[in-house]
Amino acid sequence: MIDHITIAVGDLQKSKLFYERAFEPLGYRLSFGKEGVFWAFDVGGSLFEIQHTDDKPPLTRLHVAFRVRSRTEVEAFYRAALEAGARDNGAPGPRPEYEENYYACFVLDPDGYNIEAMLNEPAPQG
Repeated sequence: MIDHITIAVGDLQKSKLFYERAFEPLGYRLSFGKEGVFWAFDVGGSLFEIQHTDDKPPLTRLHVAFRVRSRTEVEAFYRAALEAGARDNGAPGPRPEYEENYYACFVLDPDGYNIEAMLNEPAPQG
């Protein structure tokens, strides 16, 4: 189990607002932090942290995938992230090239990090 992941961001306030909005449909919330230094989001028992850096983009390449509970949550995350300023990097849909039941979306956050919402379960019947 991962306790926490910390990524460097160029604009801490912009990234904080982005993740607050993008995480809302997943039920992930801001947990704690220090203004101008870092923020930590509770992502279901682990922490996803953003920390200010003065380095200029592109920052170190990173891909983070958040496992969600339903295809509806994948789609809600995607919409919320785009509305919060993300760039599309793969609309919600099946990804059979990964696994037979893999369903995911991909967005690029304000620093260009590839953020994914996914699940690997059969499609609901009915």
